[in-house]
Amino acid sequence: MALQIPPNCDLTLGLTCVDKSQSGVSVWTMRGDDRFLNPAGIVQGGFLAAMADSSMGAAVVTTLRDRKSRIANTEMKITMIRPARRGDLLTCTATVLKPGKVISFVEARIVDADDRLVASASSTYLIKDRTE
Repeated sequence: MALQIPPNCDLTLGLTCVDKSQSGVSVWTMRGDDRFLNPAGIVQGGFLAAMADSSMGAAVVTTLRDRKSRIANTEMKITMIRPARRGDLLTCTATVLKPGKVISFVEARIVDADDRLVASASSTYLIKDRTE
């Protein structure tokens, strides 16, 4: 298997993929550091949404097998359950609910180090075969 270099967006956010060995599932971590805090001192929700998006996109990619495809998030809903604070180690687990040839449906759960639910998300991804 070829070495995969994380995209710049994941590097910028400090996202680390810790597992994508199972088809349709990916697990990522991120530390809630000062760069992501809003004026109230908690992780701004957009960063949680970006974490969920990266996790869910990676989960879809694991279902494609040898298909050379591009995926795009066509819609996403995220619900913030509890605040993520400075220093929290967050874990996002994304699961493909229904893989498809053109559309896949995915959900994600972000928890803190005490396994408390911080946010949940759902999304639909469009899959297009690459022509090159």
